[in-house]
Amino acid sequence: MKPAIAFFDFDGTITHRDTLFEIIRFQKGDAALYAGLALLAPALVMMKCKLISKQKGKEIVLRHFFKGMPIEEFRDKCAAFCRDALPGMIRENAEQEIQQHLKKGHRVVVVTASAQEWVKPWAECMGIECIGTQLEVIDAKVTGRIQGVNCNGEEKVRRIRQQYDLPTYGDIYAYGDTSGDKPMLQMATFGFFRKF
Repeated sequence: MKPAIAFFDFDGTITHRDTLFEIIRFQKGDAALYAGLALLAPALVMMKCKLISKQKGKEIVLRHFFKGMPIEEFRDKCAAFCRDALPGMIRENAEQEIQQHLKKGHRVVVVTASAQEWVKPWAECMGIECIGTQLEVIDAKVTGRIQGVNCNGEEKVRRIRQQYDLPTYGDIYAYGDTSGDKPMLQMATFGFFRKF
């Protein structure tokens, strides 16, 4: 019998809210977050209105808050975020669903548009895997740009197929909460939209 695999979106599916602004709040503080958002409001409105891509909008935010930060410092602070702040943002029902899959011997993977740095440490503590957006690093510093493509929409499916030989699995489960998760849900045997 072929093993099963389950793919979970992160922001809004496993968590109660988007973690991009929460990681900024955790690393930079409330004052810096709100000042930065006020400054970046025109770009965020353009992204919401689809005048610029989600990737471009995300890069504008990442550059503003993290450009030039040493990658080791960034990773250390992301690990602290996963340890100290993230547990309070996790949906209890989603965590229970993950545990049920693990108990059944299923492989479980988080597939997220968030950067791997602030999701993977939490995933590893849960005993699950993580595919996330990869940040560009030059000279051991965060540039604020995304390396390759933001892990959203069809890119989620592309990255899954790149890392997992899906025909070797039996049932494929997928969980998501936005249009950016729908290609992943359509790929699955059992796709769950806003289950939690």
